[in-house]
Order: sequence, then C-alpha cells, then structure tokens
Amino acid sequence: MSEIKRALLSVYNKKDIVKLAKVLSQNGIDIISTGGTAKKLKKSNIDLREISDITNFPEMMDGRVKTLHPKIHGAILARRNNNEDQKEIEKFNIKPIDLVVCNLYPFAETIDRVDIDFDTIIENIDIGGPTMIRAAAKNLRDVLIVTDPSDYQTIIKKIKNKKHIDLEFRKMFAFKAFNHTAEYDSIIQEYFFNQTKDNYKFPEIYIKPYYKKMDLRYGENPHQKAAFYRERNNKETSITNTIKVIGDKELSFNNINDTDAAIELLKEFDKKPTVAIIKHTNPCGLASADNIIKAFKRAYSGDPLSSFGSIIALNRSVNKDTAQELVKGNKFIEVIVAPNYSDQACNILYNRWNSIRMLKVDTLNLENVVKVPDFKKVNGGLLVQDRDLLTYSIDDLKQVTKNKVNLKTKKDMVFAYKAVKHVKSNAIVIVKDEMIVGVGAGQMSRIDSMIIAGRKSKGRSKGAVVASDAFLPFPDTVKKAAKLNIKAIIQPGGSIRDKEVIKRADKLGIAMYFINNRHFLH
Repeated sequence: MSEIKRALLSVYNKKDIVKLAKVLSQNGIDIISTGGTAKKLKKSNIDLREISDITNFPEMMDGRVKTLHPKIHGAILARRNNNEDQKEIEKFNIKPIDLVVCNLYPFAETIDRVDIDFDTIIENIDIGGPTMIRAAAKNLRDVLIVTDPSDYQTIIKKIKNKKHIDLEFRKMFAFKAFNHTAEYDSIIQEYFFNQTKDNYKFPEIYIKPYYKKMDLRYGENPHQKAAFYRERNNKETSITNTIKVIGDKELSFNNINDTDAAIELLKEFDKKPTVAIIKHTNPCGLASADNIIKAFKRAYSGDPLSSFGSIIALNRSVNKDTAQELVKGNKFIEVIVAPNYSDQACNILYNRWNSIRMLKVDTLNLENVVKVPDFKKVNGGLLVQDRDLLTYSIDDLKQVTKNKVNLKTKKDMVFAYKAVKHVKSNAIVIVKDEMIVGVGAGQMSRIDSMIIAGRKSKGRSKGAVVASDAFLPFPDTVKKAAKLNIKAIIQPGGSIRDKEVIKRADKLGIAMYFINNRHFLH
C-alpha cells in the first residue's frame, strides 16, 4: 500500500493533472480538490471530494477564500509523531493529508500583458496556494509537496512501484516548493516597487529571481563548475535574451562573457557597418567603414596578434563574400556574432573551423536599452549601480586648448570615446579614421596604458587621436602622445592639474577636448 493515503490537488497550471490524479485514484488514494481543478478531474470521471465538503464552508469571495481553514491546514501541518498534534486532529475530526499538489496563479504572465488593469493584477496574487505550499513543505517529514508538473511522472513511478519516499527526496521537493514561492513573491514585490513614485532607487533588501538558461561545461577555468542564468522578461538585445546559436557547439563561460562585451560595444556604432573584435572583454579591434568587409579588414588589422582566439561581432549580416574574408589567413575565431548568415556563409565558416560558434542577434543599437541595474559581485556582497548608458556626439566636445581640429578628427574623437568606455580601466584608446590602432587596458597607471597603446599602434599613430576613460593626472601622457605624433586628445577633465596638462598640450601642438564624464570599467 502507498504511504500516501490522502492527497490535495489545487493547481492553476493543469498540465498532466488528470494523468496524476488517475494514478492516485487507481492506487486507493483519496483525492481532495478545489475549484477549476475539481471540475477538470470530474470531467475525467475521477472520484474526489471538494474542499467545501471537508470544511463545511463554501468557497468565498470569488475563490479568494477556499483552502484557508483549520480542517485543511491542520490536516497538512499535523506531525504524525507528535502525540498532541494527533490528539487535536482526532478531537476535531481532521484527517491527515499526505500529498499536496499545488501551483500558483499566473502573476508574472498577468503583469507582462499590455492590456491589463491594476485590479486584475491584484486578483492574480495567490494567497491560499503559497500558504498550502509552505505548510506542506514545512511538514516535509509527513507531507510530500509537488509544485512542478514536470515532476508528476516521478511521483507516479513512486506510487505505482510502492517506493518509499525517503527524507532526502522530500527535502528536494521542499526546496523546489520554497523556491517556487520565493520566486513568486519576488516578482510581486518587484512589481509593487516599480509602482512607487521613486521606482528606480535601491531598496533596502534587494531580491531578484534569475532563471537557469543552461549548465556550462565549466567556469573561467576547468576546475570551476558553472551555469548561465537570465533575468525575467528582459527584451533588450543581449547575449542572454535574443541570441540564437547556429549549430550544436555550446558556448563556454568565457565565450558568454566576451560575447556580451562585444554586443554591448557594437550597440554604440549602429549607424555604419562596424566590426568589434574582443579578447578577454576588451576590444583589440574596432572599425567602421562603408561596408562590412572593409570594416572587418580594418578592425582585424588593429591588432592581428591579439585577435587570435577572439570574439568577432558584426552589425551587418554575413554573406558568402564576408565569410570568405573571415577565413583568410591564419586566423582562429572562437565566436562570430551577426544579425544573420547566408547558408553559403555557414558552410564556409564551418569548413574552416568546425568548432566555431555562430550567434544570430537582433539589431544592435542603444534605442531599446532597458534601464535595469548593473551588478558586480564581490565576496559576501553585491555592488549595484545604474548602467553606463551615456552616449556622445560632436556637440559634446569642449575645446580647452588653443589648438583645434577639423570635423573629421572630431568624429574620430567621438568614436574613440565610445570605444574607451568599453575598455577596462585604466584605459587608453588610439583611433585613426574610425579604426582602433592601439589599446592600453587595465593598467595600474594611465601612462602605462598609454605606453602599451602606443606600442600596439606600431607607427600608425601619426595624425590619430587618443581617448582616456578618466582625467589625465599628469602631463606625462601628453608627452608620450606627442612622441607618437598624436593630433588630439579627448578626456573628461577634472584633475587638479588640468591647467598644467592643457598648457603642455598647447606647447606640444596637440589639441585637447574635454567631455566631462569619465567611464571607469573595472
């Protein structure tokens, strides 16, 4: 005989509930049910008792009150090995419930609808369901709680085979139950938080559900286990939400991290065909041009050595000719991101690298960005901030030297400042003709980043511009720029030595423009 003798079934999602109920009934398990669940089971000729038959109270207030009753919660919470509990349920003629199958009103689906009113949203906040789930999970030694229809088959096998339901099994289902109610409550509290007048502040307690997208082979290194999670209902073009992987090669932890950097960088450059080449989240190549093939050739020539094993993102589709250019020479590409690929392009790329990951992504721009917070995990805590979504145009440039530049150079400065925003601090980017020719990233001093960027530029810096992600604290960067024949420098300004730095730029014949906002990226 099954150790489950009495079951309560009350579900919104009725997938496979009839299938489960039939097995319960066939194995002599009494069924109690509610509302729509009971109606569905009765249509399938399954014997059951309705909640009102147990409580001697009708369902009230349009179903708001139906399971909230001592004869239900006493039956769920009574401990079988507690004499006082057993005396009380006997005194009040309460029969224990051994299995609770419950899932909740579709609150998340309701708030996602565009045609929904506030009162309907409120009615889709489940009260009785979470209470039953929590009660059953609390009494897990005696009551099995099932919230996910995908688990019904496991329960069916247990019942059919008269398998013992041990404590470890019950703990797993209790976890899933509390996970289910925690997610549900987190979405509700976030909804109400967003209804407040100041709905983009930082709450005292930060709660947000994330949903597993996939398990990964490993993390940053093979000895680290890893998984990839997504936010709920974020529609923005991103590595998480709008990526389609062509083929069966899975993305690694590092692939995902680097591809995210590539996508976010390309969003800055949607007006012209542009290619970004990313290595360890930093751009080692970036160029715009009149066509995507030319943009790729220029981006790749920015730093061919660092581009080996890189992520390449294009904001135009890949056709046969583009694919043929991609596979030329001794290149190795881990991931390609583009809006689309022709069949011929796919064949060419697969024939060259059978391990290539090709990702299809929607239009890349900053027009549909979502102003959700940006997170950085630290040991034992979480840093939360606004996303860095500032954009720039020529009108934002403020000339601070006597030396000035023409429109073409100003365009290069804007290009460079958009790029340096996506380079790890301290960051220096050298740009010429809307193409990165040198990058210095993640150094402890700005002059070191300048030295590295100059070395990477390999004599291509004459007439180029330099962008710095933060102010220049000393004139040394300007002196180095002069040795590289740099034409102009763009930086936020704000140093106590600004006057000294500007004076040195004027003396060395370099134009300098301030843009007032820094872009540290750690």
